[in-house]
Amino acid sequence: MKIEMKDGQPIVDAKDVADLLGLSAAEVQAKMRAEEITTRFETGVDEDEGRIRLTFLYKTKTVRLICSEDGTVLKTLRTDIGGR
Repeated sequence: MKIEMKDGQPIVDAKDVADLLGLSAAEVQAKMRAEEITTRFETGVDEDEGRIRLTFLYKTKTVRLICSEDGTVLKTLRTDIGGR
């Protein structure tokens, strides 16, 4: 997976996010429009200069992507605080 940067903003394929969250691409698109999936985009400072971090939050799941400046995913962190 690689994150594309356009005008300083990350672009992620819905299929990639879907795979990480256990949803279909169509569900990801609909849930993002409905603000059920939220995101955070951060750029690194100091020792993290040149890296970006994308976080996707959905219900009890969090997926964090640590990427190089060119969008290459260096690390994927997934947490689920439990769902019922």
